Amino acid sequence: MRTCFLFLALFLAQTALAQPHPPLKLWYKTPANAQIADVDRGWKDDPEWLKALPLGNGSLGAMVFGDVNSERIQLNEESMWSGSPDDNNNPNSFAAQAEIRKLLYAGKYKEATELTDKTQISKGAGSGNGNGTKVPYGSFQTLGELYLDFASTAPYTDYYRELDLHDAVARVRYTQNGVRFSREAFVSYPDQVMAIRFTADKPGALSFKARLWRPERFRTYTADNQLIMAGNLSDGKGGDGLAYMTRLKAQNKGGTVAYTDAGISVSGATEVILYLTASTDYKLQHPTYRGRDQVSITARTLQQAIQKPYTRLLNDHLADYRRYFDRTTFTLFSGNDTQPTDERLAAFKTNRNDPHLYELLFQYGRYLLISSSRPGTLPANLQGIWGNKIQTPWNGDYHTNINIQMNYWPAEVTNLSELHLPFFDLLRSLTTPGAETARVHYHARGWVMHPITNVWGYTAPGEQASWGMHTGATAWLCSHIAEHYRYTQDKAFLRQMYPVLKAATEFYMDWLVVHPQTGKLVSGPAGSPENTFIAPDGSKSQISMGPAHEQQVIWQLFHDFGMVSKALGISDSWTRRIAEAQGQLAGPQIGADGRLMEWAEPFKEAEPGHRHISHLFALHPGHQINAVQTPDLMDAVRKSLDYRIANGGGHTGWSAAWLVSQYARLGEAEKAKASLDVVGAKSTSINLFGQHPPFQMDANFGTTAGIAEMLLQSHVETPEGGVLIDLLPALPASWANGAVGGLVARGGYNISMNWKAGRLDQVTVEARQGGRATLRYKGQSKPVVLKKGEKRVYRF
Repeated sequence: MRTCFLFLALFLAQTALAQPHPPLKLWYKTPANAQIADVDRGWKDDPEWLKALPLGNGSLGAMVFGDVNSERIQLNEESMWSGSPDDNNNPNSFAAQAEIRKLLYAGKYKEATELTDKTQISKGAGSGNGNGTKVPYGSFQTLGELYLDFASTAPYTDYYRELDLHDAVARVRYTQNGVRFSREAFVSYPDQVMAIRFTADKPGALSFKARLWRPERFRTYTADNQLIMAGNLSDGKGGDGLAYMTRLKAQNKGGTVAYTDAGISVSGATEVILYLTASTDYKLQHPTYRGRDQVSITARTLQQAIQKPYTRLLNDHLADYRRYFDRTTFTLFSGNDTQPTDERLAAFKTNRNDPHLYELLFQYGRYLLISSSRPGTLPANLQGIWGNKIQTPWNGDYHTNINIQMNYWPAEVTNLSELHLPFFDLLRSLTTPGAETARVHYHARGWVMHPITNVWGYTAPGEQASWGMHTGATAWLCSHIAEHYRYTQDKAFLRQMYPVLKAATEFYMDWLVVHPQTGKLVSGPAGSPENTFIAPDGSKSQISMGPAHEQQVIWQLFHDFGMVSKALGISDSWTRRIAEAQGQLAGPQIGADGRLMEWAEPFKEAEPGHRHISHLFALHPGHQINAVQTPDLMDAVRKSLDYRIANGGGHTGWSAAWLVSQYARLGEAEKAKASLDVVGAKSTSINLFGQHPPFQMDANFGTTAGIAEMLLQSHVETPEGGVLIDLLPALPASWANGAVGGLVARGGYNISMNWKAGRLDQVTVEARQGGRATLRYKGQSKPVVLKKGEKRVYRF
């Protein structure tokens, strides 16, 4: 009888969650204009490119314009990087550090800053001040363009284009000269190929020319009935760097296909399928970073793809993609989607409330992560894998003072844990060059990172200390190791990453010093990422001893190291030493105005509305500050956030997205939604790409993570050793009815729930590994004790 009741409860739960829902599509009634050339300025967005629709499989990316008479598909490959390995470690840094500390302790900030600016920087050109395409640092670059010329200027009607998030396929339909034309494009992970299918509803109506092109360093030629584009990128030292190759082939029904070195000509066909493959010779392996055979890889993948029937190629793509995307659902809206996405976005700038747009933004972030980060690929960069320039903004690199971390905030909670793995591949690859940087710059053990890195193992500071002296990056990156374990309970992963984590603690134990006035362990000279204060001597400075951000990320590292060591059954003199050091760290302080202090002294901010809120790391994504264990610090954080917003903070896409999660952790539902609305109204392009500006992908990922944080939190550990799972902790009033399925709580619990009239109806909890947890909703708590694979329904 009990079994029947449980089965009925589960059935009713699933029925309640299976609400009617419109398709999740970005759709438009007009194309992006493929004939407007991009501007040759790396820091200026191209409006038509930001109307194109992104496809990707982690390694190969495409932007589909959907134009009628002259189509453009802009191409990317994950490792298309100029530059080459280079030694940027500065041997003059260490000798100055003791003097800088002495000056800081003495309050001589002007002199300390001047000495820091001269010595605590990279050797050589560094990142080229974010324009590194012609220096060894390099830049992520466009693979090039696939242009299609249909040799027509005739008018067309019934135009429609879409990106279907359920199947990762872009489609275009229109009528021209009495013929109904259709296109569909996707990038397959199983077959590592982009396929584009063109059809006409009248025989022989398809004719076009295709060509491959990029702004520099390329040649095209034919071989084996393929159009090939190949070349070498610049190594930043006056020579050739990475080699790349792109192959394009056409299969036709009816008509003819001809190949020349200039392109492919299709005449009189009824259906045509274009197949495109691409690769470079890059390999994520220090110190050479080379080793793939791009010629064989592209030839093999193309040959295998064309041997498959198109329907099988598509079905294999759908099965692979949907096994990730379908894990998580989010429903606020049950009507019909009758408004094109560009019109919906334009209306949102005024109404600031669109349930379906919130759904789209949430799932679009998941779509972009699936499309730009897969096991075995490089991690998603500042632009995911989509960039149309030779010089992309900020080199399209990996910024480690929040940006790459934010890219992966949604991975665990929205059930995409495997997509987090490329992050850890990169992390492991940085430990060897990072150990050399630790030795040269700091005479320290372990390994260290600073605020930027590339595919060439760059770990030195930036070329300007004001932003480049960020020794906290190592600790922040390593926080993802413990987070991945908290969600997956994967001890094999922990054993693999334990040396990375331990070596990070070794660096900080050598780097930290005892503050002569307080006796606490502090980091320094150190900054609060990119922010500036006005020192007592009247100077503007970024460098001090023990700024809050550095102290918090190091605390989190030491805390995580203890947790991980315990999980692996490791208890030795080093784990005890780290635990002692954690207790000796200078901790968060509350200023006279009630705000959480950003620096160890009550300095005045030079920019009160600064975009970074790095001193609030301990609230989110860290968990040193939380409502259960540190309520007084929560109040200080709230005042800090409100002050920052009141002075113009959150004015960039990623910054506003971060505020969503911050306010969600504070339980401030309406303020979290207000920050979400800022992202949608001010920092979102027509194709829903996030904006810094210019285009930057982290706003998309931060938005998805922020919505998840509004619905589910699990960062607080219970005294019994389980997790406290907060349900709907920041649900805004306008989201009165809805459902979410397949979110994941720390401890490895799948969570699905629905709510009505602003109140939780029921929640289904499924244990991946089994264990103890506590559900909490509006002050009520329920214990959860489940075995592996067990599922139960709870009501409040």
